[in-house]
Amino acid sequence: MVEQVFDHQGVSELVVPVPQRGPARPGAAAVVQQLRDRVAAMEGPPARVALPTHPALADAVPLYAGSSYGVDSPALALALMAGASAAGSWTAVVGWPDFGALAAVELGVDLARTVLVPDPGEHWLEVAAALVDVVPLVVLRPGARVDAKSAGVLDARLRKRSAVLVVWGEWPRCEARLTLEESSWSGPVEGRGRLHERRARLAVRRGSRPPVRLDLAFPGEAGPLAVAGRPAAGSPALAPVVGQ
Repeated sequence: MVEQVFDHQGVSELVVPVPQRGPARPGAAAVVQQLRDRVAAMEGPPARVALPTHPALADAVPLYAGSSYGVDSPALALALMAGASAAGSWTAVVGWPDFGALAAVELGVDLARTVLVPDPGEHWLEVAAALVDVVPLVVLRPGARVDAKSAGVLDARLRKRSAVLVVWGEWPRCEARLTLEESSWSGPVEGRGRLHERRARLAVRRGSRPPVRLDLAFPGEAGPLAVAGRPAAGSPALAPVVGQ
């Protein structure tokens, strides 16, 4: 028995053929239950579709289509870009005139599939909204404060287009907010040599829930972005630095 679903201007119509004669014919109660299950599936909320997330961040902050995420540093913005970009998705960056291309590549961002609008002027919100229509992940550095109503319009567009917005700065509503609470570098040894690894403590906050924290090692001579483990015996001490 074959079921067909037709869509007439956005209204789904379920057509169930009359059961044919035969030993496997379902009873009336089974047919009614099938109808109820199909109607419930069509009326229910859409499933949360996960976007590829950088392996170092996947457990702490998985990305879901239709959501916005706030970050407080360029390193975190690039890290959230990297998973989707490395998996083959297009990404876009709006309002970031000093975008660090080299840092982006080190984190795994494919510049060949990156749209960059470095200085959209006063039209930054309209540009971001237009890119949400065609790009799965958009990084936005707001040019000014945005009110809850304007943010709500863009949030609705994210859900409609199944896109993700990463905001470097303030945003009224976010699925999660990522902040770097500590930052430190390893090297140089005995005052000589080059800095070769940066470590930072990431805090992920969702509403009023307690934050989730993990230590990250950012790209350097030691390797790509990863969850930081305990330093090996004899490793140079981490020197605290000011800023991020």
